[in-house]
Amino acid sequence: MGLTMDLGDAAFGKRITVLGSTGSVGCSTLDLVARARDSIGVEAFPIEALTAHSNVAELISQARTFKPQLAVIGEPALLDDLREGLAGTGIKAAGGPSALIEAAQRPADWVMAAIVGAAGLAPTYAAIERGAQVALANKECLVCAGELVMALARRSGATLLPADSEHNAIFQVLEQANRDAIEKIILTASGGPFLNMSLDDMAHVTPAQAVAHPNWSMGEKISVDSATMMNKGLEVIEAHYLFGFGADEIEVLIHPQSVVHSMVAYRDGSVLAQLGSPDMRTPIAHTLAWPGRMDAPSERLDLAERGALTFESPDETRFPALRLARNSLQIGRGAPTILNAANEAAVTAFLGGRIGFLDIPRVVEGALDRMNNGRGVADLNALEDVFALDSQAREQAKQLMSA
Repeated sequence: MGLTMDLGDAAFGKRITVLGSTGSVGCSTLDLVARARDSIGVEAFPIEALTAHSNVAELISQARTFKPQLAVIGEPALLDDLREGLAGTGIKAAGGPSALIEAAQRPADWVMAAIVGAAGLAPTYAAIERGAQVALANKECLVCAGELVMALARRSGATLLPADSEHNAIFQVLEQANRDAIEKIILTASGGPFLNMSLDDMAHVTPAQAVAHPNWSMGEKISVDSATMMNKGLEVIEAHYLFGFGADEIEVLIHPQSVVHSMVAYRDGSVLAQLGSPDMRTPIAHTLAWPGRMDAPSERLDLAERGALTFESPDETRFPALRLARNSLQIGRGAPTILNAANEAAVTAFLGGRIGFLDIPRVVEGALDRMNNGRGVADLNALEDVFALDSQAREQAKQLMSA
């Protein structure tokens, strides 16, 4: 049976840009675009720009398939390869950080912000500044600069659409007009590959084990964050900025099956949940077609076949990253920026075999302690302030790892 699709007037013809098109989220986004084009035609989602960090071969392939106006490689040394690969196509090729910002500034109606880590902050900020619909798959933007980003969105009229499965679930079941009736939001976590592993055994896990997530197909950095549960800690901070809830109004529950993506608890005792098979194309499709709906190829959820769904509280002794993130949110000021920067540095070192798995939260906590949890940090009034603090935190993490 062929795929049929009715995007509705709000989504049909939406011009899009994908920042981070060669990562797992970017590839899932383009898979949905390709399916829509097969059903409706190339006019369904014309592509304005595609960007990648260093996977120039994949970017060339994507650009030749989807024919954007602009293709950008973040690593400037690879620009000549990109130009050669796109010769004769009429697609403009560019490279470097300034070109990433140029891609975000181009006139796309909808921008997928999927550049991993703090590196995605400046391009995402540029897309928000011009008032686009921005699908946020980069949680670090709000962790590092939540106050700045949300204030900019209010000024520019940009629409922030959460593309993470958990935040997208909240977005779908949250009664925005009935905020006073909500007691709390509940973010679910798979628990990652080491949910039931002892601390002694976790001390010896390898990067290959840490990136082998049991349910989701994700990039290396996010997979490691899931294994430490830092990913969930970052999501608590992101949820605070997206939905306006305090740290004590955001609960985390371990849910190994990854079927219930998150929940909202109301004062009358009702708990509304969004369920689905673990496939990032579902939340991406929701943001891409918003405020309508579109077909997605995700496996349909069969609860009878799935059987039991289980939940448990997280163990913050074995997974201290969640505690560190909550503390950072409660302290505010520069603490979340320090948390994120130190974590990125530590994860990179772990993937490179320079530190152990359990060293990741130790490095993060050490950097926070050295910098007094950001309490003495001046207000972060501009991106330059965020980048300066980010750099200082990475240096502290580097020193801790070389001590």
